[in-house]
Amino acid sequence: MEKDSIQAYSKRITQANRTELVVITYEIIIEHVENAKKYYENRKEFVNSLEKAQSFLKELMVSLDFNYEISSNLLSLYIFINKQLIEAKQKNTCEMLSRIQGMLESLLSSFKQVSEQDKSAPLMQNTQKVYAGLTYGKEDINEMSVMADSKNRGFRA
Repeated sequence: MEKDSIQAYSKRITQANRTELVVITYEIIIEHVENAKKYYENRKEFVNSLEKAQSFLKELMVSLDFNYEISSNLLSLYIFINKQLIEAKQKNTCEMLSRIQGMLESLLSSFKQVSEQDKSAPLMQNTQKVYAGLTYGKEDINEMSVMADSKNRGFRA
Protein backbone atom coordinates (compact mmCIF):
# COMPACT_ATOMS: atom_id res chain seq x y z
CA MET A 1 0.00 0.00 0.00
CA GLU A 2 1.32 3.40 -0.95
CA LYS A 3 2.14 6.09 1.62
CA ASP A 4 -0.61 8.37 0.28
CA SER A 5 -3.21 5.61 0.72
CA ILE A 6 -2.07 4.99 4.27
CA GLN A 7 -2.40 8.69 5.12
CA ALA A 8 -5.84 8.92 3.51
CA TYR A 9 -7.09 5.85 5.37
CA SER A 10 -5.62 7.17 8.63
CA LYS A 11 -7.52 10.45 8.29
CA ARG A 12 -10.74 8.63 7.48
CA ILE A 13 -10.33 6.24 10.40
CA THR A 14 -9.99 9.07 12.92
CA GLN A 15 -13.34 10.51 11.80
CA ALA A 16 -15.21 7.20 11.27
CA ASN A 17 -18.07 5.66 13.17
CA ARG A 18 -18.53 1.91 13.63
CA THR A 19 -19.99 1.11 10.19
CA GLU A 20 -17.59 3.43 8.37
CA LEU A 21 -14.71 1.48 9.94
CA VAL A 22 -16.09 -1.71 8.41
CA VAL A 23 -16.29 0.01 5.01
CA ILE A 24 -12.71 1.24 5.33
CA THR A 25 -11.54 -2.24 6.32
CA TYR A 26 -13.17 -3.74 3.23
CA GLU A 27 -11.54 -1.08 1.04
CA ILE A 28 -8.13 -1.87 2.54
CA ILE A 29 -8.58 -5.62 1.98
CA ILE A 30 -9.62 -5.03 -1.63
CA GLU A 31 -6.61 -2.78 -2.19
CA HIS A 32 -4.28 -5.49 -0.85
CA VAL A 33 -5.89 -8.10 -3.11
CA GLU A 34 -5.42 -5.74 -6.08
CA ASN A 35 -1.78 -5.25 -5.06
CA ALA A 36 -1.31 -9.03 -4.90
CA LYS A 37 -2.59 -9.34 -8.46
CA LYS A 38 -0.34 -6.49 -9.55
CA TYR A 39 2.74 -7.98 -7.86
CA TYR A 40 2.06 -11.56 -8.93
CA GLU A 41 5.47 -11.86 -10.63
CA ASN A 42 7.27 -10.72 -7.47
CA ARG A 43 6.70 -13.64 -5.06
CA LYS A 44 7.68 -11.71 -1.93
CA GLU A 45 5.34 -8.76 -2.64
CA PHE A 46 2.57 -11.14 -3.73
CA VAL A 47 2.68 -13.08 -0.46
CA ASN A 48 3.10 -9.89 1.59
CA SER A 49 -0.02 -8.34 0.04
CA LEU A 50 -2.07 -11.49 0.65
CA GLU A 51 -0.90 -11.68 4.27
CA LYS A 52 -1.91 -8.07 4.85
CA ALA A 53 -5.32 -8.78 3.33
CA GLN A 54 -5.64 -11.76 5.68
CA SER A 55 -4.74 -9.68 8.72
CA PHE A 56 -7.49 -7.16 7.97
CA LEU A 57 -9.92 -9.99 7.24
CA LYS A 58 -9.12 -11.43 10.67
CA GLU A 59 -9.98 -8.04 12.19
CA LEU A 60 -13.41 -8.30 10.58
CA MET A 61 -13.78 -11.83 11.99
CA VAL A 62 -12.95 -10.92 15.57
CA SER A 63 -15.16 -7.83 15.53
CA LEU A 64 -18.34 -9.73 14.64
CA ASP A 65 -21.21 -9.39 17.12
CA PHE A 66 -22.86 -12.81 17.36
CA ASN A 67 -26.01 -11.35 18.88
CA TYR A 68 -27.07 -10.85 15.25
CA GLU A 69 -27.89 -13.78 12.98
CA ILE A 70 -25.99 -12.34 10.03
CA SER A 71 -22.71 -12.56 11.96
CA SER A 72 -22.49 -16.34 11.66
CA ASN A 73 -23.14 -16.08 7.91
CA LEU A 74 -20.46 -13.42 7.57
CA LEU A 75 -18.03 -15.55 9.60
CA SER A 76 -18.56 -18.47 7.21
CA LEU A 77 -17.93 -16.18 4.26
CA TYR A 78 -14.81 -14.68 5.88
CA ILE A 79 -13.46 -18.19 6.59
CA PHE A 80 -14.03 -19.16 2.95
CA ILE A 81 -12.24 -16.02 1.71
CA ASN A 82 -9.36 -16.66 4.13
CA LYS A 83 -9.00 -20.23 2.83
CA GLN A 84 -8.92 -18.92 -0.73
CA LEU A 85 -6.18 -16.43 0.20
CA ILE A 86 -4.16 -19.21 1.85
CA GLU A 87 -4.58 -21.40 -1.22
CA ALA A 88 -3.49 -18.56 -3.51
CA LYS A 89 -0.32 -18.16 -1.43
CA GLN A 90 0.45 -21.87 -1.33
CA LYS A 91 -0.19 -22.53 -5.01
CA ASN A 92 1.28 -19.17 -6.07
CA THR A 93 -1.72 -18.41 -8.25
CA CYS A 94 -3.98 -15.41 -8.63
CA GLU A 95 -6.84 -17.17 -10.45
CA MET A 96 -9.20 -17.00 -7.47
CA LEU A 97 -8.28 -13.45 -6.47
CA SER A 98 -10.70 -11.87 -8.95
CA ARG A 99 -13.55 -13.95 -7.51
CA ILE A 100 -12.52 -13.02 -3.97
CA GLN A 101 -12.33 -9.37 -4.94
CA GLY A 102 -15.83 -9.56 -6.45
CA MET A 103 -17.22 -11.03 -3.23
CA LEU A 104 -15.52 -8.36 -1.16
CA GLU A 105 -16.79 -5.58 -3.43
CA SER A 106 -20.31 -6.94 -3.11
CA LEU A 107 -20.03 -6.90 0.68
CA LEU A 108 -18.48 -3.43 0.51
CA SER A 109 -21.41 -2.01 -1.44
CA SER A 110 -23.83 -3.47 1.11
CA PHE A 111 -21.94 -2.01 4.04
CA LYS A 112 -21.69 1.35 2.26
CA GLN A 113 -25.48 1.49 2.14
CA VAL A 114 -25.67 0.70 5.85
CA SER A 115 -22.95 3.26 6.57
CA GLU A 116 -24.90 6.02 4.81
CA GLN A 117 -27.80 5.43 7.19
CA ASP A 118 -25.64 5.33 10.32
CA LYS A 119 -25.53 8.82 11.81
CA SER A 120 -23.68 7.86 15.01
CA ALA A 121 -20.68 9.83 16.25
CA PRO A 122 -17.10 8.90 15.39
CA LEU A 123 -15.59 6.26 17.66
CA MET A 124 -12.41 8.24 18.27
CA GLN A 125 -13.40 11.16 20.47
CA ASN A 126 -10.16 13.07 21.03
CA THR A 127 -9.06 13.62 17.47
CA GLN A 128 -8.47 16.79 15.55
CA LYS A 129 -10.69 17.72 12.67
CA VAL A 130 -8.81 18.02 9.40
CA TYR A 131 -9.68 20.76 6.92
CA ALA A 132 -8.25 20.64 3.44
CA GLY A 133 -8.42 22.93 0.47
CA LEU A 134 -6.63 24.31 -2.54
CA THR A 135 -4.77 27.57 -2.87
CA TYR A 136 -4.06 29.09 -6.22
CA GLY A 137 -0.58 30.36 -6.96
CA LYS A 138 0.60 32.36 -9.91
CA GLU A 139 1.41 29.28 -11.98
CA ASP A 140 0.13 26.29 -10.01
CA ILE A 141 -2.37 24.94 -7.52
CA ASN A 142 -1.23 23.98 -4.03
CA GLU A 143 -3.03 21.53 -1.76
CA MET A 144 -3.21 22.55 1.88
CA SER A 145 -4.25 20.54 4.93
CA VAL A 146 -4.69 22.14 8.35
CA MET A 147 -5.72 20.64 11.67
CA ALA A 148 -8.67 22.47 13.24
CA ASP A 149 -6.90 23.24 16.52
CA SER A 150 -3.59 24.07 14.88
CA LYS A 151 -1.83 27.26 15.91
CA ASN A 152 -0.37 27.54 12.42
CA ARG A 153 -3.68 28.32 10.74
CA GLY A 154 -3.96 31.26 8.42
CA PHE A 155 -1.55 33.13 6.22
CA ARG A 156 2.11 33.36 7.16
CA ALA A 157 4.50 35.61 5.32
